[in-house]
Amino acid sequence: MKEKKYSSLFIRLTKFFLPIIIGLTVIGSIGFLMNESIRIKYWPLITAYFFPPLGKETVIPAGVAANINPLIMALSIAFVDIIVALFLVWNYDLAKKIPFVGKFIIKIENIGKKSSSKYAWIKPLRFVGIVLFVMVPFQGSGGLVGSIIGRFIGMKPINTFLAISTGAIIGCVLIAYFADAILSVFIRNFMLGILIIIILIIIGLMIYIYKNSKKRANDKKNNKISL
Repeated sequence: MKEKKYSSLFIRLTKFFLPIIIGLTVIGSIGFLMNESIRIKYWPLITAYFFPPLGKETVIPAGVAANINPLIMALSIAFVDIIVALFLVWNYDLAKKIPFVGKFIIKIENIGKKSSSKYAWIKPLRFVGIVLFVMVPFQGSGGLVGSIIGRFIGMKPINTFLAISTGAIIGCVLIAYFADAILSVFIRNFMLGILIIIILIIIGLMIYIYKNSKKRANDKKNNKISL
């Protein structure tokens, strides 16, 4: 009995600490392989990714602008999502007891239960839905929220992990090379670069206005139903 108890404790501790050790080792090793001028930009950017509202759509272009290789920057951020997903696959219930992280997980779970529209489009698509969710560069579309949604819609942990890994790699690489292309345009033709940025801002504002108007319409509809 004691041997089984110690074996179970060892496995639980391994599952808790192994993703953290792998993450720190890999990111630390990549940083040490860079020259110092790049390293002092790389580590803070990777750290910044853990703190909202900064997301892949912000951190990756910032890294590319800081002369970090686009592929390295993309795969590093994707790796963070993959490690977070691995940690949650192994420690989901335990993670709910961790300060701040636990509250966030419970909040996302409650949103999923109360709102039929926020994550409803993911459920019928399942694996592909999680891939697309993690790929799309908007706030809260990383490995943490992806893992919670995968569990909420009833996907197997291994399938959720693979979907997040696929979406993270594809999405981060696309963002990195898009950012690199935009920066190249700026260098060659500054005015064209400004025009592209203005167009992107207008598109972003249109999407924001559309989402807000849709949310207000849904809120009014829900209020009428409740009345």
